[in-house]
Amino acid sequence: MAIKIVTICGSVRPGNYTAMALNIALDELAKFPDVEVTPIYLEKLDLPLPGLAAQNPDAIEEFQRTVKEATGVLLASPEYHGGISSPMKLAIDNLGFPSMLADKPISLLGVAAGVIGAIKSTEQLRAICSHVGAIPLPMVVSVAKVHQVFDADGHCQDADMENLIRRSASNLVGYIKDTVCAKISLEEVLREQGERH
Repeated sequence: MAIKIVTICGSVRPGNYTAMALNIALDELAKFPDVEVTPIYLEKLDLPLPGLAAQNPDAIEEFQRTVKEATGVLLASPEYHGGISSPMKLAIDNLGFPSMLADKPISLLGVAAGVIGAIKSTEQLRAICSHVGAIPLPMVVSVAKVHQVFDADGHCQDADMENLIRRSASNLVGYIKDTVCAKISLEEVLREQGERH
C-alpha cells in the first residue's frame, strides 16, 4: 500500500515561520522511500468563504480530492490571538461535510511567538479535527518563541526543537504503518480466506 501524506501550511504570509517549521517535517518525510508527500500551500488556492462560490472550483475540487486520497495529514498552523489561523480554518471548512479529513490520522504542528507556544491553537485544532471525524495523534508539537528558534534563512537554531518537529512527521508515518497498513493487510487476508470458502 502506498502511503500518501498531505501537509497543509496554515500561514500565507511571505517568509512565515510555520512554513519554516513545516520544511523540517517535510525533510523528515522525504527519508521514507515508501511515502508520497503532497505539500499544500493555501495562498495558491483562493479558498472561498463558506456560502460563497469558488473563483476556481477546479482547484477546490483538486484540493478536496488530494486530501481524500491521503493516508494521513500533517496540519501546521500559527497561533493568532489564541486560536488557529483563519486560512487553516478556511481550509478545513472547504474540505466538505462529511469532511475529507474524516477517519484520517492527523499530526498537529503549531508555532507561536509567545513563551507558552501554540498550546491554545493546537488544542483548538485538535477539537476541530475530532469534530469532523479525523484522528488527531496524541503527540502535538508546539514551537514557542518561534522567532528565536529560526534564523532569517529558515534554519532551526534549537536541536531539541528540530527533533520534536521531525517527530511530528515520523510519528505520523509510524502510526500509519502500525495501524492503518496493518488493518488493511488484515482485511485483505480475511477477504482472501472468505473467497476460498
